[in-house]
Amino acid sequence: MSDVQPDEVRVATEIDRLKAEFPKTRELYREVCALLFFRFGITPTANRLYQLVKRGSMGTPTQVLGEFWTELREKSRVRIDHPDLPADLQAAAGELVATLWTRSTASAQAALGALRDELEAQRVEAQQAVVAARDELGRTETALELRTSALLAAQVRIQELEQGQAAGEATRRALEAEITRLQDESGTRDRALAQARADFAEELEKLRASAALAEERLRATEKRALLEIERERVAGARLQKELDAAMRRTEQGEARHRSELQAVQAQLADARHQAGVLEGSLAAVRDASAGYARELGMLRQQVTGAVAPRSAGRKGGSVTVPARKQPRATRKAASAKKPG
Repeated sequence: MSDVQPDEVRVATEIDRLKAEFPKTRELYREVCALLFFRFGITPTANRLYQLVKRGSMGTPTQVLGEFWTELREKSRVRIDHPDLPADLQAAAGELVATLWTRSTASAQAALGALRDELEAQRVEAQQAVVAARDELGRTETALELRTSALLAAQVRIQELEQGQAAGEATRRALEAEITRLQDESGTRDRALAQARADFAEELEKLRASAALAEERLRATEKRALLEIERERVAGARLQKELDAAMRRTEQGEARHRSELQAVQAQLADARHQAGVLEGSLAAVRDASAGYARELGMLRQQVTGAVAPRSAGRKGGSVTVPARKQPRATRKAASAKKPG
C-alpha cells in the first residue's frame, strides 16, 4: 500500500509549517504561492490563497499574487549580454532561451502530471486493496463469530455432560452404599440364620437327649412295672403323658424352628433379589457414565481444535443451548434406588 498522502492533506500540512516560519501575512502569502506553483504544480488564485491562509483581507492575497506573477515573469525573461552580439540577436537569443526554459518547464510539468497520475493510480489501487482487505476481514470476523458460537455451544454441552456425569457419579456412589448396606444386612441375616440353625440343632439335641432320658426312664419303669404292675400302672400312665408332652414339645419346637428357618430363608432370597436389581442399576449407571465420558472427551477435542484460531479475531457471540433431557439410565437408577 502506498504511503503518499492526498495533495490537499500535504498542502495543508506544508501551509501549517509555513505559518509557523513566517508570521508576517504578506511573506506567508508569497511563500504559499511559491509552494503551490513550484511544489505541487497548482496555479494559485486569490480566493484559493485566502481559503488556505485565512489571514488579512481579501486584497492582501490579490496584491501578493500580482507581485508573484510579475517577479516570475521577470525572472523567466533571459537576457544575453555580450559585446560582440547585436541587440536584435541578443533579444532573439534571450527569447530562444526563454522558450527553451518554458518548454522544459512544460515538460517537467507534464512529467510531474504523469507522476501524479501514477501516484493517483497507486492510491486508487491501494484503496481497492484496503476495501478487499476489509471484505476479507469481515468474512474472517463472520467465520470467527460462527466458530465462537460453536465453541460456546460446545462449552455449554461440556458443562451439561459434566453435570450429568457428576449426577451419575453421585447416583453410583449412592447405589454402591445401598449395595454395601444390603450386603451388610445379608451378612447379618446369614449370621443370624447360622446362629438360628445352631440354636435349633442345640435345642433338638437337648430334646433328643430328653427323649432318650425319658425312654430310659420308661424302660426302668417298665421293668419296675413288671414287679409292681398295679402300683406302677398309674406311674406308667403319667410317664406316658410326660413322654407325649415331651414329643409334642419336640414337634412344636421343630415346627417353630422350621417356620423361622423358612422366614429367614425368604428374607435372604428377597435381599439377594434386591441386591441383584441394584447391581443391574449400577451397571446401567456405569454404562451411562462411560458414554458421558466418551462424549465429553470428543467435545474437549473439538474445543481444543476450535480455540487455536480464536486469537486471530476480535468479536464474540453467545448461544443458548436447551437443557438436555435426563438420560433414561439415570432415571431408572433413581427409581431403582427406592427400597422395595
